[in-house]
Amino acid sequence: MTGDLTAAAERICGQRPVSIQRFAGGDISGASRLTFADESIVVGKTGPAVSVEARMLEAMATSGAPVPKVLGYDEQRMLIEHLPADGALSGKAWVSLAEALHALHAVTGESYGWHEDYALRHVRVENEALPDWPSFWAKRRLLCHASHVAADLARRIEALAQALPELLPRAPAPSLLHGDLWGGNVLVSGERISGLIDPCAYCGDREVDAASLTVFDSPPDSFFDALELNAGWRERQPVYRLWMWLLHVRLFGDSYRPAVERELAALGF
Repeated sequence: MTGDLTAAAERICGQRPVSIQRFAGGDISGASRLTFADESIVVGKTGPAVSVEARMLEAMATSGAPVPKVLGYDEQRMLIEHLPADGALSGKAWVSLAEALHALHAVTGESYGWHEDYALRHVRVENEALPDWPSFWAKRRLLCHASHVAADLARRIEALAQALPELLPRAPAPSLLHGDLWGGNVLVSGERISGLIDPCAYCGDREVDAASLTVFDSPPDSFFDALELNAGWRERQPVYRLWMWLLHVRLFGDSYRPAVERELAALGF
């Protein structure tokens, strides 16, 4: 990986890094800090899906939401802007995050999905467009996991998928979503959001991003008030959180199964 990033830095930035240090964490999307002799810093990533991620970041940047600038990429390597992250997602930073999401979600597509599939490690993220939102969520975000989990869990997921036309709006605005929004993918500097990173972007119901933030974080009510979500959004959150939990089951194992069962039970399945 170090050699790949060195070559990419020389080609894209015109200079060779003096050090490459992998960031802590990043169980799914590892990244490294590249430091140059002039003390400038960029972030580098390698892997088979980085070119897709680069195009997602470029699309998100058109919204005016804070995202790192893509400096250059190819099919295996990507270099992006290094953004400050000296703050915490608390207090006024939640207000800043709501503002960032308003900008991002104001960009809308013509259908639900994305023009190319993505992957989180070995788990394919299917994005082929479907005409209505319940169908997209059922097929691309729930049923796609059924063959990879225990049979009893799969049956409950299949039953929920059949009921989605009654649980989800048929045609919400196809907003541009971050798609994998949790505290670890939100950079804060001071009391402002400096960047949204590691996207799994596509177009869909903006409530998905709000629900994702409740998987590992506890946003204050003022954050949800600022988002001005549609009536009934709280009841829909378990549906949208399920995709995140199912991903974790496939990526990290059955220790996350109780979370999947909890959401299914909350929905009556």
